[in-house]
Amino acid sequence: MFTGIVRERGRVVSAESNGGGGALRLRIAAPRTAAQTSLGDSVSIAGCCLTAVSVEDGELAFDAVPETLARTTLDELAAGAWVNLEPALRAGEPLGGHYVQGHVDSVGRVRSLERDGDGARLSLDVPPDVLRYCVEKGSLAVDGVSLTVAEVDDRGVVIALVPHTLSETTLSRLEPGDRVNLEADVLAKYVERLAQR
Repeated sequence: MFTGIVRERGRVVSAESNGGGGALRLRIAAPRTAAQTSLGDSVSIAGCCLTAVSVEDGELAFDAVPETLARTTLDELAAGAWVNLEPALRAGEPLGGHYVQGHVDSVGRVRSLERDGDGARLSLDVPPDVLRYCVEKGSLAVDGVSLTVAEVDDRGVVIALVPHTLSETTLSRLEPGDRVNLEADVLAKYVERLAQR
């Protein structure tokens, strides 16, 4: 379980095929996260919950299996890319964002990122299977960042980004056409399921 509050931006050292099964071995330089991560711990990488298979000298390694690669943007990562990292929530830590599982629902696409004073407005095209859970002032995780939806239309959402989010995450680097990992609020999914019964 995560909160969508990014703790560090890591830099991809390598993204290479891991064996013949189609898995991808990601090696990421992230000294602060590595210092508090043990082998087998869960870490959110760009919004995807992955298991640390190696922790050494300020670097972490993860294996992304074909199912993960098919549903996320991780297969687009290459050496030098920046990613948002968040260690799993520990008992007693503050829940500053919202409940994020690290289970990416779908991939969205950036329409625009426009400066708005010290902040910015991020417009995203969101697939219907995620858009149905989006409401104004509701929560949406974008590349692992807990965000509040400002507007909803028939194609997607607009999100107001505060200066802190721009400076501490990878979202300030987004450009039109970029793909992003999306996770809808799990509480909305449960409400829908219960209402259907």
